[in-house]
Amino acid sequence: MAEDAPSPQQVLVVTGMSGAGRSTAANVLEDLDWYVVDNLPPQMLRPLTDLASRAEGAIPKIAAVVDVRGRDFFAALQDIVQSMRDGSHVRILFLDASDAALVRRFEAVRRPHPLQGSGTIIDGIRIERGRLAAIRESSDIVIDTSDFNIHQLATKIRALFSDDSAPSLHLTVMSFGFKYGLPPDADLVADARFLPNPFWVPELKPLTGLDEAVSDYVLSREGATDFLDHYLEALVPVLDGYQRENKRHAVVALGCTGGKHRSVAMTEYLAARLGDLDGVAVTLNHRDLGRE
Repeated sequence: MAEDAPSPQQVLVVTGMSGAGRSTAANVLEDLDWYVVDNLPPQMLRPLTDLASRAEGAIPKIAAVVDVRGRDFFAALQDIVQSMRDGSHVRILFLDASDAALVRRFEAVRRPHPLQGSGTIIDGIRIERGRLAAIRESSDIVIDTSDFNIHQLATKIRALFSDDSAPSLHLTVMSFGFKYGLPPDADLVADARFLPNPFWVPELKPLTGLDEAVSDYVLSREGATDFLDHYLEALVPVLDGYQRENKRHAVVALGCTGGKHRSVAMTEYLAARLGDLDGVAVTLNHRDLGRE
């Protein structure tokens, strides 16, 4: 049986006006598993794609941020992209914004426009707009970000370039022991110490929350599954909000005294339920298991 032909390599050139959101777009694309190169001279586009093509499919999607920071090199962008359109799926994403919006953004960060020289910000914007007129005209996608904040732009980029099968939130569900300190990277923390501690049950003490006997003991205690079910219910709108706000990674931590029995068993239960949510990829991490 003949093998399916490999998908053509995707190459996205991200360009546009300085201050229109290229960095935000690049960050979102990187989160979507694109291989992102910032401030690439256009002359390096073909060598980069040739190198990636020899990676045997390891780098199927390349996003190159190419803009006027490339100075004289930038002038060749349109001709180079046109010459590459055969054989690769090359697209140009152009980010634009009104002069007024760009001036506000440069003033907010207190940085000069890269082309203003001894002139004003608006002088630099007008020079850049003139240099970019032809490439804007030939772009595949043009986004006007004048009325966007960074979250709205991120949502737009994600909608345009995400793989529908890819999770939009990577969630780490972590057990830990309070006696070893709170996890510094936790976004949400819950406490399992309201349950009886298996540590004081002689036959359970040497076991962990990964053992069925401990798990059955913990989850059968009064309030255990009620807490977990209600906590899961409370987490759903939070995780939905994280996705709307383009927060791509989060850590939910659940602790007990030593991080060996109660938190481990409850984290296993919680992670299994969270893994059923749409758009969420779950990783388990028992931080302090084995320290006792």
